[in-house]
Amino acid sequence: MAGGTRTDPVLITGCSSGIGRAAAVSLHRAGLRVYATARQMDSLADLASRGIATMALDVTDEASMTAAVAAVEADAGAVGTLINNAGFGLYGPVEQVPMTEVRRQFETNFFGLVRLTQLVLPGMREHGGGRILNVSSMGGRATLPGGAFYHASKYAVEAFSDALRMEVAQFGIEVVLIEPGPVKTPWNDTAAGSLGDAASGPGTDPYAAYKAAVGVSFSRTTSGPLARLGSDAQDIGRVITRAVTAQRPRTRYLINPVAKSLVTMNRLLPGRAYDAVIRRQYGLPG
Repeated sequence: MAGGTRTDPVLITGCSSGIGRAAAVSLHRAGLRVYATARQMDSLADLASRGIATMALDVTDEASMTAAVAAVEADAGAVGTLINNAGFGLYGPVEQVPMTEVRRQFETNFFGLVRLTQLVLPGMREHGGGRILNVSSMGGRATLPGGAFYHASKYAVEAFSDALRMEVAQFGIEVVLIEPGPVKTPWNDTAAGSLGDAASGPGTDPYAAYKAAVGVSFSRTTSGPLARLGSDAQDIGRVITRAVTAQRPRTRYLINPVAKSLVTMNRLLPGRAYDAVIRRQYGLPG
């Protein structure tokens, strides 16, 4: 692998379930030295039983991030690959989502990613190379109803990654974006559940029908025709492994037919036409 070897450590965030857990297992099977992290150590017990190194890491806590990077560097040298995977989906009408939740969304999905990247870069530069994989989403290139703040956080990850890639190429450091489409993971339950957390205020909720339509969209990920076109966590884990081990990785891995079709439609259609197609699919007025 460019900028490193199979003995260089791979640090992954958000490994308690879903994509992070699947990536840790896939990379470990490929013979890489993996450090899987999550906020709660007990959520990593199964990975530890497989012989994968585990540690606590909270991407919203400076001390936790600093300690984790220092521990990896002390144990195995400079981080060879950082996989910024931790994140969640916050959904709800813009008018109703509390600012505390908006800030939590960005702290987890974006600011933590930025800070961890800052922490590993000095070691990568001194080592003469490295690789940073940022798990974004098709939602970083096309927007769907209900997820204003989730999409905003992923668009931020995309812009950050594009700028970073040009900055650190001179040091032999590569930056890769992983852009899954619909994936059957606990992420969907969290995102769908956040719709009900949005404060609706007194009286009839003016966004009730809107939230119901968005909620139905999540069920299509796990049932119906759309589910057959989606991915599971293991699919994404295998793509991440290819991106980590490739001699020359692509800058973007847009994964599954749904993601590819939606991003293409967003790129080719005028804004109002794209909006009309999406509203019709969701059964929204407008």
